[in-house]
Amino acid sequence: MYRFRQTMKTRNSGKVSAKWIPILSLFFFLLGMLVTNRLWPTPETDGQFIARRRREQELQIISEDCNTKKKKPGQDKDVMQEVYKTHEAIQSGRSLDKSISTLQMELAATRSSREMKSEESNAKSTASHEGLPRKKAFIVIGINTAFSSRKRRDSVRQTWMPQGEKLLQLEQEKGIIVRFMIGHSATSNSILDRAIDSEDAQHKDFLRLEHVEGYHELSAKTKTFFSTAVAKWDADFYVKVDDDVHVNLGMLASTLARHRSKPRVYIGCMKSGPVLSQKNVKYHEPEYWKFGEEGNKYFRHATGQIYAISKDLATYISINQPLLHKFANEDVSLGAWFIGLEVEHIDDRNMCCGTPPDCEWKAQAGNVCVASFDWSCSGICKSVDKIKFVHERCGEGDAAVWSALL
Repeated sequence: MYRFRQTMKTRNSGKVSAKWIPILSLFFFLLGMLVTNRLWPTPETDGQFIARRRREQELQIISEDCNTKKKKPGQDKDVMQEVYKTHEAIQSGRSLDKSISTLQMELAATRSSREMKSEESNAKSTASHEGLPRKKAFIVIGINTAFSSRKRRDSVRQTWMPQGEKLLQLEQEKGIIVRFMIGHSATSNSILDRAIDSEDAQHKDFLRLEHVEGYHELSAKTKTFFSTAVAKWDADFYVKVDDDVHVNLGMLASTLARHRSKPRVYIGCMKSGPVLSQKNVKYHEPEYWKFGEEGNKYFRHATGQIYAISKDLATYISINQPLLHKFANEDVSLGAWFIGLEVEHIDDRNMCCGTPPDCEWKAQAGNVCVASFDWSCSGICKSVDKIKFVHERCGEGDAAVWSALL
């Protein structure tokens, strides 16, 4: 009995006290959590994954930077040289935009100059093969005329245009060439062409153009005139005038001589008339929509009765004639060809005087007109009958052209 009690006492003494049970439970829970986290890592959230990748990239950059710093001493000098070169390139680049613009202008000018020289060289070569080299001249005057204008031509010959030996002398001594310019008919060797051939054989004062005559083809005829004249004569100025306009050759020569040193000049009575969109009216412009809203005016251009252009501009037309757009009105077309170029427009009102009494009063005041015509008729009204009267009242005298200072 005593032994049993002793045994039971011994067993009871091995029991854990109740107050230790919560502590032991917490200990084993924490131990289980620690073991579980080591064996099965917790999945990363998106934010954790991004943060980890950023840290890895930063570590990689730091590592590469450290490797860069381990370069040999000689390499630092090469790097500095490259930096210095780059700095110089940046400094030079600040003026690059301006330099490019300048170079483009110089290139365009050089190309134009070469084309002009090539065109002149070809013209000289062609003429040489034909035995007719280009002649040097001061002014080439083309009088625009038509097949039906024989009486107008005769009235011009009887007034301001020299004839025969005087015409040849004017070319040789003053370098002033005056020719009636005309193309050919649509029918080859027609009676109209033969009539001009006969008239030219008599007066020797025509410039025949490779052009089919027609009122609505004046823009094309103008291009052809300048191209033909440039190929035939090396002149300082080229003038176009209508056959119903009175001209004082001496005043014309003196006026152009004042602008002889200028490279690109366009001389005449500058105007800016309305763009006529209505059909069946004189001077109707089929392409009126290109000039903006209805009722707009044309850009400034010389009136078509008479104008002069310098050698560079005539050569420009000759070279680029396939590309030059033709509007319905010839004077508008000419102005359009120059509108985008570096051209000096000279508005000379002496080139568009009215008929007497206007030009007469000016002549009496010592201001002789270059050209006279009636604005209402776009030329001298009934010029065949009236041009002699204008010549008597407003003419400069036959000796003026010979004494003109050129």
